[in-house]
Amino acid sequence: MRPASTTVATVALLAALLTGCTSVDRAPTATPTQPSTTTATGPADPATGTSQPTTAPTVSAGTSGVAPRVTLRISGGFAGRGESIVVEPDGQWTVTDRAGGRRNGRLTPADQGTLAGLTADPRLATEARQPTTATRCSDVMHYRLSVASNDTGYTTCPEDGTPPPATQAVVNLLLRTTGTYVR
Repeated sequence: MRPASTTVATVALLAALLTGCTSVDRAPTATPTQPSTTTATGPADPATGTSQPTTAPTVSAGTSGVAPRVTLRISGGFAGRGESIVVEPDGQWTVTDRAGGRRNGRLTPADQGTLAGLTADPRLATEARQPTTATRCSDVMHYRLSVASNDTGYTTCPEDGTPPPATQAVVNLLLRTTGTYVR
């Protein structure tokens, strides 16, 4: 029979090891300042659990290869969501929720290059000049994108027509790279 002190020491050691493993396993999700590592797929489809592929037009990023400051405001939905995503020219991003909570990170070099190409797309300026109309749907998501001096956006209302493609490509990239999933 083992002495009680050996049993207690064994249980304490086991508990310490398990606690250490648990905190290490959870570190990536508990630390929102980790850089974005997702590069090829979008948010998981809630119905199937599979990742949605993302597509972006092939666009030259220009001579600098650096995107301007990009701001995305997300609002609406049944629950009254309200987030903003700001991506600085150096790739640092901040997501601020409606309550003021913040998450930070950095785009991967590949995502930063994709963003630079998308923000240089001349269609973005054209889409920003299109007149806006009130949506015909309620409880839909509203996306408002600001890139340099261009402001554009769309809603997720099918009756409003197809979202502007260049704007939607930037929105999808920002949602994917910052881990912000909006239904």
